[in-house]
Amino acid sequence: MTADFLVNARWLREHRGDSNVILVDTRPAKDFRAGHFEGARHFDPFPFHYSDTSERGTTEFRAQLEWIFSALGISTNNIVVFYEEDAGMRSTRGAWLLEWMGHPGAKILDGGLKALAEEKLSSAVQAYAPSAFEARANDAVAASVPYIVSKLGHRDVQIFDVRSDAEYYSERVRARHGGAIPGAFHLDWTASQDKSGAFKSADELRAQFEKLGLDPQAEVITYCQGGYRAAHAYYALRIAGYRKVRNYWGSWGEWGNRDDTPIQYPKRKS
Repeated sequence: MTADFLVNARWLREHRGDSNVILVDTRPAKDFRAGHFEGARHFDPFPFHYSDTSERGTTEFRAQLEWIFSALGISTNNIVVFYEEDAGMRSTRGAWLLEWMGHPGAKILDGGLKALAEEKLSSAVQAYAPSAFEARANDAVAASVPYIVSKLGHRDVQIFDVRSDAEYYSERVRARHGGAIPGAFHLDWTASQDKSGAFKSADELRAQFEKLGLDPQAEVITYCQGGYRAAHAYYALRIAGYRKVRNYWGSWGEWGNRDDTPIQYPKRKS
């Protein structure tokens, strides 16, 4: 199975000069300034963060993203390739945000900069014109608190926690409450990467997800602390052939800081 949202080093070499291809470097600004693919634009998603999936919070976040993608000069006919050092949580977060905003051409460079280690990087920043990006929200790829609460206990909807073991078992608490969303399956997001930092193959991912108990016929909702690692898991599931996947972008930063959300406290097996 081929994931049309993934591009590899060969594809990038063949298409990077195309007028409709935009490269977006999602690393921290200091890394971008030190050297990036020639012509790349910069967007580190980490400083631009929302964890309020209420109607108001969603509206505010979308407005922010419209401004960001307009500033990046992105239009509907562009193919937008997000990259970082490897295929990590920054590039997948960028791609997922653009997909959530309804753009049809969001891509991820599988393996990131490591896949083109021989490439000569540039410190020059090229000028480009802004656009008038308009969101056409694709809510089928996102989940909110009300949506998840309404689906808890449904056999055809599964929750996938991709935080670290320490976070899942409340040994590292990063919100008002520890714990996990009730019934969540758990596997650290890095289990979906190979040794080079690229995504594992579709067969490998499918096998590990099915072994965990995730049903390819069910809807799977991913979450972490802030929706970044969950974005990586969202794409890993799609590579594996899971067709109904949502990213809970508020994640534990929202769920664990509320007092009205149900919480389960998993315990390690002795």
